[in-house]
Amino acid sequence: MTASEEPREDPSSAPDEAPSRDLWREARRGARSAGRGVREIGIVVVTALVLSVLLRTFVFQLFYVPSESMMNTLLVGDKIVASRISMTFGGVHRGDVVVFQDPGGWLYAPVQETGWRATLNRILTDVGFLPSNSGEDLVKRVVGVAGDEVKCCSPSGQLIVNGHALSEGAYTIAPTNQVQFDITVPKDHVFVMGDNRPNSRDSRFHLDVASGTIPVSAIKGIVVLKIWPLSRLSTVPAPAPLINANR
Repeated sequence: MTASEEPREDPSSAPDEAPSRDLWREARRGARSAGRGVREIGIVVVTALVLSVLLRTFVFQLFYVPSESMMNTLLVGDKIVASRISMTFGGVHRGDVVVFQDPGGWLYAPVQETGWRATLNRILTDVGFLPSNSGEDLVKRVVGVAGDEVKCCSPSGQLIVNGHALSEGAYTIAPTNQVQFDITVPKDHVFVMGDNRPNSRDSRFHLDVASGTIPVSAIKGIVVLKIWPLSRLSTVPAPAPLINANR
């Protein structure tokens, strides 16, 4: 047998190393790709959470209406948007509907729910994905700002603001004369009332502290929209009688 006729090794009988290396490389590429995908999803989620918290803190917040005190403007179960940016740049005005933290003694102590559902709801509320329903906030209408004289009532039962007897029938459930008072709103405070006057424990029932007023710093936002149910989707404007009740 000549040198040229030496038996050659059959390639098909050699260990199948090349395909194994290819599979290993493909697996590593797949793992890296999956890792990048997870990181990208994580970045998106974290960014969304941060943006949501920033919006909730500085722009707007969702709230849930728990009582009948603002009927018929707001109904029980309405979901509302309270704008912080409107208050920051425009201030709070007579006629605005505002959400504010209990200044102390206006509400009964809320019952704290427990369990994983309650914890999840609190987390989603804190980041702004769910409307706030903590039981620590109230929603009322501003009827007097700093320097205003607010009085109840005219001989016909009308609220008097700065000497003007107001015709409020378009947005209130009367009468207003559950409590007699005559106060001047102090600096950096507002006097608030519910539109459902016979069924609202508002500034009139807390006259012993700061004449029933609340500090502007307690206000979380001005209600600008009703967003749920969709059949009630609308803005929440300030009524003309209160806007025009200047001295």
